Amino acid sequence: MSLKSAGATTAVRTQRARTAPHVDGEVMNERIVVAPCRSDGPPRPRDAARVGVLRRIAAARLKHRGLDALIGDVLLISSELLTNALLHSGTTEITLNLAVRGGCLRITVVDGMPGRAERRKVDDEAETGRGLGLVEVLAAQSGGTWGTSEDGSATWCSLRVPVVGQRQ
Repeated sequence: MSLKSAGATTAVRTQRARTAPHVDGEVMNERIVVAPCRSDGPPRPRDAARVGVLRRIAAARLKHRGLDALIGDVLLISSELLTNALLHSGTTEITLNLAVRGGCLRITVVDGMPGRAERRKVDDEAETGRGLGLVEVLAAQSGGTWGTSEDGSATWCSLRVPVVGQRQ
């Protein structure tokens, strides 16, 4: 008599091999094509959705690499940097790169356009403008930092990779 006919079910679990989080290397490098943003208007819904797709890919890749402890911060930072590129650069291509090097995860958003991202001072009533401040705080809490490339075409943030078993 088969297990199925007896009413029993079996579950077969497979586990993917995960790369140890301390191993240096690229985690992801994905590019999206977007329409240049119009003046101070919102991005097209299709382009905003592409940012969400990159976030989901990033979460999956981080999980696969055993970097689960960083997922929340990375998704928030990636959202801020990607949205800044989408809203303020006027570019048609944006790349998100995640790479582990020397105990840090580096998040890099490349829009290919000159112009440096700068943290703004905002008052309590402002509805926007806090993103880079948030990036700066998250990086500092992790023992990392953030900045822009010399030519301003890329903005990056580094986060210290927690030791396996250590709580963030």
